[in-house]
Amino acid sequence: MKQNKAMLIESDPHQTRIAVLENDRLTELFIERPEQRGLVGNIYKGRVNRVLPGMQAAFVDIGLERDAFLYVDDAVDPLSSYDDLMGAETPSIGQLLKPGQELIVQVLKDALPNKGARISTQITLPGRYLVLLPGSTHLGISRRIEDEEERERLSRLVEDIRLDGAGLIVRTASIGHGRDALAHDLRLLESRWQRIRRHGHSVSAPTLIHRELDLAERVVRDYLTEEFSVLRVAGEKTFQRIRAYLEALAPALVDRVKLDDYDSALFERFGIAAAVEEALKPQVSLRSGGSIVINPTEALVAIDVNTGRYVGRNNLEETVLTTNLEAVREVVRQIRLRNLGGIIVIDLIDMENPEHRQQVFDALCEELKKDRAKTKLLEISDFGLVQLTRKRSRPSLDRQLTRRCPYCDGTGRIRSQSTVCLELRRQVLIDRRRLRGREVLLRVHPEIASTLQHAERAILDELEAALDGEILLQSDSALHQESFEILEA
Repeated sequence: MKQNKAMLIESDPHQTRIAVLENDRLTELFIERPEQRGLVGNIYKGRVNRVLPGMQAAFVDIGLERDAFLYVDDAVDPLSSYDDLMGAETPSIGQLLKPGQELIVQVLKDALPNKGARISTQITLPGRYLVLLPGSTHLGISRRIEDEEERERLSRLVEDIRLDGAGLIVRTASIGHGRDALAHDLRLLESRWQRIRRHGHSVSAPTLIHRELDLAERVVRDYLTEEFSVLRVAGEKTFQRIRAYLEALAPALVDRVKLDDYDSALFERFGIAAAVEEALKPQVSLRSGGSIVINPTEALVAIDVNTGRYVGRNNLEETVLTTNLEAVREVVRQIRLRNLGGIIVIDLIDMENPEHRQQVFDALCEELKKDRAKTKLLEISDFGLVQLTRKRSRPSLDRQLTRRCPYCDGTGRIRSQSTVCLELRRQVLIDRRRLRGREVLLRVHPEIASTLQHAERAILDELEAALDGEILLQSDSALHQESFEILEA
């Protein structure tokens, strides 16, 4: 079934938000705020601070709070020549880099709270139809171009227009386009690279020498294709900028850009805000009555599929198959929407029938074709587990929109009411000599007060007997649920 795809862009001085809809359902969301603008694609002149032979990596100062991390495989400077070193099977990082050395690098992954940005000296400059690889000889075709005749046609074209000393990758947007369009794109990229080279040679490290396009132009460049029926833009300034950008690079798409001048907010009208709220919750309901539960951890993302209230019509196998088929479609949508990356493990409902397993696996493969991020998928295991890896270059949705909970410190859990009541009991008994015979005031959260008055009333009675006095409860909603105060009344 052909998908109806649309893109929505809302931009104001505080943030730019871009939504991708497939059949009127939100599948991807991009957010950029001035203070949180990503670094991926930026090019810097950096200075090597430390070389770590044991890790085959180096830390490079590019002018950020944390030094960036450079692996040996990414450590070939396109402005220098390491031909003599690269003859070795496994060159040492110490052969390639020395402390104090200056080099041109590009950010591959944004910094995380406990890790600096990942960088590479292998520069890539993406255009509309091509990606320029300075210093490389590689010629590649996007894996998303599956038609063999089209791949061969594009391969012949790039062989004809390629430049000496630079590789090329043909992007998906080049499908159906001729030599003139690709050659024009290449001229723009080559001109940009020469400006970067000149700037890089004229400044000292650490310095930013090229900033990637802003979010709106970047997403339009990388995502907008003939598959999209419309691109709605809220904001005259952004609308005109995108039209001008497309007129230079993809004139055929200009008419699909529409200025959204309705009184109501664009995202509210299309239900984007509600969809984002759902995407921040761990559980997602399926139409069949089943559900999926998504739990990101430090090591991996675990996704569990449950049948819920769906019981099928005829037998258990039908129930399991129907739920799993619906689940894999929603799982991939959630992976894209939440921008989950790294190792992802999907715990499907066990299927005894091998044909059903293959059917679900094929459906998962088909859904992953819609994902622009690079993924690697393993077959369904005997335990019903599917493992995949997904490359992520920008923060996940929850990292962009949420912060660590100050109550649970990121665990997602706090002490139960009964546990807090027992902790309070322990503390009162420790102080009973001081408190004995006195009137005692306990300041607690309202939920703890209610628990002491009902489910844990025995604790209150025990304490009054132990202190030989009256205990007063005072509810204070300003208190953390785990906190309490023991005072002499």
